[in-house]
Amino acid sequence: MARFGSASMTGSLERVLVRPPLAEDAESWRSYGWRAAPDHAAAAAEHELFRGLLEDAGAEVVVSNHDPGNPDAIYVYDPVLVGAQGAVLLRPGKEGRRGEPAAIAVSLEAAGVPMASALSDPVLVEGGDTVWLDEGTLLVGIGYRTNTAAVAALAAAFPGVEVLVFDLPHWNGRAEVMHLMSLISPLDRDLAVVYPRLAPVRLLELLAERGVAVVEVPDEEFETQGANVLALGPRRALALDGNPETRRRMESAGVDVVVYRGDEISRKGDGGPTCLTRPLLRA
Repeated sequence: MARFGSASMTGSLERVLVRPPLAEDAESWRSYGWRAAPDHAAAAAEHELFRGLLEDAGAEVVVSNHDPGNPDAIYVYDPVLVGAQGAVLLRPGKEGRRGEPAAIAVSLEAAGVPMASALSDPVLVEGGDTVWLDEGTLLVGIGYRTNTAAVAALAAAFPGVEVLVFDLPHWNGRAEVMHLMSLISPLDRDLAVVYPRLAPVRLLELLAERGVAVVEVPDEEFETQGANVLALGPRRALALDGNPETRRRMESAGVDVVVYRGDEISRKGDGGPTCLTRPLLRA
């Protein structure tokens, strides 16, 4: 049976890779731009509960301990994409994360995921700027972490896939991450949670053209990662606790929502549930 693949963000999550916080990560929190120093014991406890929720949802959880000393390494969505042919190693725009693709490749190969390709200079691309709208459509955000060279590179890495490009807003500048997935998270083939006030007009028009309804994130819940939601399956979502109105709106749209506490692993490092996971296989 296949143990990896699927160009989907909403199919049932069957296998997923995570990387727990390590004690040596906390020392570098300032240089990686975290909002505050993580408490390792509390972070480890939060991550263990987070993994339990993934398992409760039916996913096999693969644990990696790659790249010790890098607090951003817990955000395993960014250094790699996994397709039908295996892993495509990306090249993060954040310089301190450039070693992550090679480091996570070791864990992926141990988990039975072969290396399909690796992107190289001058390409810059982080997973958070990529969204599978469906099996044949990959959305890519161009900003401070992903450059225009990524477009052709991703098209070559995923033959036959339509790569659609959107410019991202400046927001608070280079020092504060703004990924495409800061603005949109698919919940089903015809539903996505979106922060429309910053979303590119062409993205909103595309969703309407494709028949994708939008659950709007309110202004007061954008900076607390209301738009960063992990689909565990069609209309099944894992979200960061503390965004009650976004949760209410998702549930009103027929989404079953489970929340986790992420004061250490999400709020301090600005990484939500999608960031904390690298889906390996979806059904």
